[in-house]
Amino acid sequence: MSAFWTEPDFDDHELVQLVRDEQSGLTALIALHSTHCGPGAGGTRFWHYAEPKAAIRDVLRLSRGMSYKNAMAGLPVGGGKAVILADEQRTKTPEMLAAFGDAVEALGGRYVTAEDVGISEKDMVAVAERTQYVSGLPTTDDDEAGGDPGPFTAMGIYHGIKAAVEHKLGKDSLSGVHVAIQGVGSVGGGVARLLAQDGAKLTLSDIDQRRAQDLAQQLGAKTVAPESIMSVSCDVFSPNALGAILDDDGIARLDCAIVAGGANNQLAREAHGKLLSDRDILYAPDYVINAGGIISVTLEYLCRQHSENCDINEVRRRIAQIPGRLKEIWQESEESGVPSHAVANAMAQKLIGRGA
Repeated sequence: MSAFWTEPDFDDHELVQLVRDEQSGLTALIALHSTHCGPGAGGTRFWHYAEPKAAIRDVLRLSRGMSYKNAMAGLPVGGGKAVILADEQRTKTPEMLAAFGDAVEALGGRYVTAEDVGISEKDMVAVAERTQYVSGLPTTDDDEAGGDPGPFTAMGIYHGIKAAVEHKLGKDSLSGVHVAIQGVGSVGGGVARLLAQDGAKLTLSDIDQRRAQDLAQQLGAKTVAPESIMSVSCDVFSPNALGAILDDDGIARLDCAIVAGGANNQLAREAHGKLLSDRDILYAPDYVINAGGIISVTLEYLCRQHSENCDINEVRRRIAQIPGRLKEIWQESEESGVPSHAVANAMAQKLIGRGA
């Protein structure tokens, strides 16, 4: 692996750790970007990377995004992330999860993990057998926070899309608003269902085209091939798959007024935020709009540390604050002429003690 500190995405990260366990076959990276506000919190991603450098780039970007996300959500935690490097067959064994849990435990609480792409509640239960520093665990009480953070992430994105439509289009209803959704898994599928309840017109796409077609049939939506979703003429483009899609080519293909979705690190580079602004496309900074999941798992973890039940209504109350943060960012952006992503970054950096 190349020296991580020479990577363009290295941002004075406090820790970047390679985890190798020969017996189980585990190779993982754990990154802590900032613990200024508390222990680094962020999920574990299980993914096959074509080359190790891509995994380094991912863990650096994702952990920094978690610092910003947690700070902007007002949570008493910092930013961290882990990636488990899967083989081409996506082989995942109990022994690998146990070894990963041991690595998290060895950090002594500096990093708290939860689900991310490729990791399930069941996987988190296995990791929790080896470390106490884990969240997103199942609950049998509907009034208690816990379990898959995806539905809570979807809830926040839904609120954020409503706020964006009101701000940009002047509409207080989603009825008839056309939303093109890229990725309809746990998060994107939840967003689609919530939007459909409000009468939005939906176009769906997913690399699993059967999944997109099945959901479209349930909701009365249309589907397009994955390579076509960014070119759909719509009011809102909602990316809910993997990141770095908003590059030169991707932005040139957009035919929308708003970009608002749950994918992490949507901007390939900082300059692409300005490119969106130059095209008069309203952008909802991803780590602000998609904070619902981390709000849920953080409150769950903090309550468990104090042997308390975590009231799901408190989770919902905090998620309902996401539109207010977005509106504050958009207002400052319009008043200053600074793109919304840069406004949000400045706010987040100040909160983690790195701003001017």
